Amino acid sequence: MLRPTGKQYVVTRPLYSEDAFADEHAKVQSNMSCCLIGFWNSKRVKNAALSLLPIVGWMRIYRLKEWLLSDIVSGVSTGLVAVLQGLAYALLASLPAWYGLFTAFFPVIVYLFLGTSRHISVGAFPVLSLMVSAVVTRMVPDEGSLFNITGFQGLSIEEQRVMVAASVTFLMGLMQLAMGLLQIGFIVMYLSDTLVSGFTTAAAVHILVSQLKFVLGLEVRGLSGPLSIIYTLQKIFVQIEKTNMCDLATSLVIMVVVFLVKELNDRYKAKLPVPIPVEVIMTVIACGISYAFDFKEKFKVDVVGHIPMGYESPVAPNMEIIGHTAVEAFPMAIVGFAVAFSVAKVYAVKHDYTIDGNQELIAFGASNIFGAAFKSFAASTALSRSAVQESTGGKTQIAGLISALIVMVVTLAIGFLLEPLPKSVLGAVVIVNLKGMLMQVCDVPYLWRRDRPDCVVWLVTCLASILLGLDLGLAVGLGAELITVVFRTQFPRCSVLANITGTDIYKDRKDYVSIYEPEGVKIFRIPSPIFFANIDFFRGKLVEVGFNPLRVLRKRNKAMRTIRKLLEKGELQMLPVSSNMEDLDKPIDFKDLPLRVNWNSDLPANIQVPRVDVHSLILDFSAVSFLDISALKGLKAAIKEFIWVEVEVYIVACDAHILEKLHSCMFFDEDIKSSMFFLTLHDAMLHVSEKHPVRSENTNYLTKVITPHTVL
Repeated sequence: MLRPTGKQYVVTRPLYSEDAFADEHAKVQSNMSCCLIGFWNSKRVKNAALSLLPIVGWMRIYRLKEWLLSDIVSGVSTGLVAVLQGLAYALLASLPAWYGLFTAFFPVIVYLFLGTSRHISVGAFPVLSLMVSAVVTRMVPDEGSLFNITGFQGLSIEEQRVMVAASVTFLMGLMQLAMGLLQIGFIVMYLSDTLVSGFTTAAAVHILVSQLKFVLGLEVRGLSGPLSIIYTLQKIFVQIEKTNMCDLATSLVIMVVVFLVKELNDRYKAKLPVPIPVEVIMTVIACGISYAFDFKEKFKVDVVGHIPMGYESPVAPNMEIIGHTAVEAFPMAIVGFAVAFSVAKVYAVKHDYTIDGNQELIAFGASNIFGAAFKSFAASTALSRSAVQESTGGKTQIAGLISALIVMVVTLAIGFLLEPLPKSVLGAVVIVNLKGMLMQVCDVPYLWRRDRPDCVVWLVTCLASILLGLDLGLAVGLGAELITVVFRTQFPRCSVLANITGTDIYKDRKDYVSIYEPEGVKIFRIPSPIFFANIDFFRGKLVEVGFNPLRVLRKRNKAMRTIRKLLEKGELQMLPVSSNMEDLDKPIDFKDLPLRVNWNSDLPANIQVPRVDVHSLILDFSAVSFLDISALKGLKAAIKEFIWVEVEVYIVACDAHILEKLHSCMFFDEDIKSSMFFLTLHDAMLHVSEKHPVRSENTNYLTKVITPHTVL
């Protein structure tokens, strides 16, 4: 019974062990047949069908008069940015610029129907573009392909690179689609925010270095593999005197203006109806100036060049290329989904709707497969482009559709207007947009102060990704992250608890002043699962509670044998003694002996046995989420060691599933009984206080026990 009294409460209930509670309170019996029938009702089937086409769900609630204009304005703004970023990120992927327009169109159309996020802008993402570039330059370096691929025959280097990018994108999409259909979207949870932050920071460094050749107007061939960033910087500095000053000046002007206007957009975003599209404005101005002053001929500036009108015929992926790029495709699939899902979650929380991780995998998988057929490269989302779509009033993926239509207009009709655009302008725009990723370095001091293992993961991931490349760096970072998880669970911070005076609350005795510790009682808490890797650590920490039960048991057995030898009278029935030293680890059966020893008193003949001042040991299992078989065996052995030295062991707050597992694995026997499990820590403490109200002091080291063999 619960009686609240102001800010206090009084509870009156029986003292419960797990057995007593189970006897008094029956559990609900599940009926699987009813569950199966209910599972396949029409409503569930309808929801399952609608989940595959999320567009049906949000189109049914679409507010035409309120949302359409906002979506159109947002779509136009996003489309202009998507055109510019598509061109820039295609160069980042070591592909002809116009292929970025394909990536800004085809994946968007598929995601419109299958995606659950209403606000992200699908298309090229700089980190993925860089990963595509690593594959492309490995398979098709500037000197020509090093692989004997049948499909490369008769193709130029650019066409070969497009084929490689499309094939690896197809494989990436296939992996994402398979993970979505198999409902394993949870795999992205293994990429922590810290790991992703370190990885994207390293990617920003790679992107920055890769764009220097455009900003400086140098010819530097693409490199991939470990230490490629070092070799690239070396090649840039070797020919730094060949810098094209027109390219450098143009880039610096673009970067300064875009940076300042972006800062103004951030500062006055509450007052501006829409952010100023400074990248688009500066691109149009630069394109016009380049055309008017003929930068290409007069200043030898490298420009975008010819942009073919229209779309190319769909092609099938090259299976030979897929066989050579499977290792790179998997991290691309994971990174592409992880970034998009993280951005989608932010906007879903902000606008109060839900997204489905597995459906997002299906959507991006299908988008990349469809896009690869039309020679687009890996698609995800870019934070800056998604921010434009959301901040300009976008409500649904109708804005994405409008942006795709803007891209289509450029591709089919006015793409030629971008032909005089200097590549240095695109490189400058890419570098300015790296600010957010590069500023993540500022997180390192905070992480070092708050959580050093997380800081180590950040540093290892970042440095490995910079030096070894993004694919190997991600693997190293994931390995470092898993190692920290293993160490946290293998070596948890165990504690000895004490009662907070006047309450039923128990806390670490080191942290509080006003505590109560009953004499002879120890409460031990382990705040992690117990499994094969930490069971020995767990048992070692138990020994630190006060004593080593196995050592005490051996000493007592030796002492008992000595006492037996001192008993020379024939009135006592003696048991045979084995000389096998292994028996010292087992308790001697005292039931048939005519005496009982008080081991905490002074023993005869200078026999020394360690004193045991603990009569009850309580194990708090409230934070133990699972036990494996190895841990179960180790736990059973540890409990038996304490029981054999006459220490009562209790386990409290044990999860019901763990308790069921203990029963099914034959954990209980004549020493370990289910009555030792209690519902709460306070229940166990009350039970112990009833059983041991006052510590008994007995100076007699032998107490006669009446047996048929005892002579009175």
